[in-house]
Amino acid sequence: MPSAYSTVVGFVRFLTRVFFRDVEVTGTEHLPEDGGGVLVSWHPNGMIDPGLILSQFPRQVIFGARHQLFKWPVLGSVMRAIGTVPIYRARDTDGSDLEARREANNKSLDALAEQVAAGSFSCLFPEGHSHDAPHLQHIKTGAARFYYRACELQIEGAPPPVIIPVGLHYDHKRGFRSNALVAFHPPMELDDVIAKLGDRVEEPPEEDRFARLTGRIERVLRDVVHCTESWELHYLMHRARKLVRAERAHRAGASPGRVDMGERTLGFARVWQGYYERLETHPEQVGAVLERIRLYDQDLRAMALHDHELDRGPKLLRPILGLYLLLQAMLVFVLLPPVLLVGYVVNLFPLAGLKVLSKVFAKARKDEASIKLLFGIVAFPLAWGGAAVVAAMTHGKLHTIWPNLPDTPMFAGFMAVVFGVVGGIIALPYSRLVQETLRSLRVRLTRAARAREITRLKVERAELFEAVIGLSAGLDLPGAVDPSGRIVAE
Repeated sequence: MPSAYSTVVGFVRFLTRVFFRDVEVTGTEHLPEDGGGVLVSWHPNGMIDPGLILSQFPRQVIFGARHQLFKWPVLGSVMRAIGTVPIYRARDTDGSDLEARREANNKSLDALAEQVAAGSFSCLFPEGHSHDAPHLQHIKTGAARFYYRACELQIEGAPPPVIIPVGLHYDHKRGFRSNALVAFHPPMELDDVIAKLGDRVEEPPEEDRFARLTGRIERVLRDVVHCTESWELHYLMHRARKLVRAERAHRAGASPGRVDMGERTLGFARVWQGYYERLETHPEQVGAVLERIRLYDQDLRAMALHDHELDRGPKLLRPILGLYLLLQAMLVFVLLPPVLLVGYVVNLFPLAGLKVLSKVFAKARKDEASIKLLFGIVAFPLAWGGAAVVAAMTHGKLHTIWPNLPDTPMFAGFMAVVFGVVGGIIALPYSRLVQETLRSLRVRLTRAARAREITRLKVERAELFEAVIGLSAGLDLPGAVDPSGRIVAE
């Protein structure tokens, strides 16, 4: 692996660790150690998608990208360093000759196909562009054409390249310090007609072969990413997943604990598969259960509770923890605000700049995370450095206000950086801490009045659990249920 590529991959891996709280990877056992192939994925999150695949794929992977991206400062240099191939799309009108652009594109794709034929991996996004929908956009034939071209360039007698579907899953794709899952699935099974393995079969017309392989890729990706018709349906499926998990844990007498992205995605896959299979055989029952889940969700949100909190109440509500609740309130409302104030002042300008830049340069919401990541790695360190300089220059006034502080410019600058970084980090979960504390106080003060509603919601959750489990009876769903109620891979 070239040193420039390794350096860039290491840097991208560092950025993803900074941007995401946790990045989980599954399915690496499905990846062949030898031979080339094509990774295919959906494209819901701009440049974050290739960044995750690049940083988590164990072998070198070559990307194709819009030629216009090579004009971006820094980004263009990084893409060249890792061998990214420029793609000249017909719809990208930049004043150049259309035929010349097509010829350049064909040469680029041939160069990329030669790399795959020689045993490398390439990554393609068959939708052709990033988007914000919870389902696939129209799958173009480019991936199929590219795959067949790689097969044509293959050394005689060598096995054809594999096609590996990649599932990219985000719990909040535009959110800083959210979670992500990169799932590598087994290579697609391609019969002789689709794979075009030499002269052993009578080959169908070229366009028919492209269409058939494109259709196969679309069906596999639909299953891999768990497409839904709307975000509302997507959300309700997650609500079903959470209520089933909470009820299972309650009946097992276990704590639901934290859900990692692997279990979250696997649990959603079970609900998703069960929904679509039963929608064909029991549409009325499925519709009725979905409506009950919708109403249950409305009631739960009105109570400002999560599914598992029906069993133990919101955090810090137990009577023996009354003092702890008081201490938390003092921390949240008295001690943290001064640190937050410094953090807000130091980070305000880069934060505002990122918002403006994301609105100006992001053509769609799916590009916002990419813009924030690229500009944030420069803007925030500059802001912290600037705060250190200002604090060092005004350390005399600070010493006058707080005489106990050392009267040294170095210390003032250091503390400005610490308060700026810590204040910025605290600012992210602070609103959640405030809401949780206020909810805990409110529920403690009105606990008797809310007890009846909580009891009713517990009964409704149990009945919905029985309805969902009843509908899924007899289905071969992914994963397995362990004794604690968690969903684990088989």
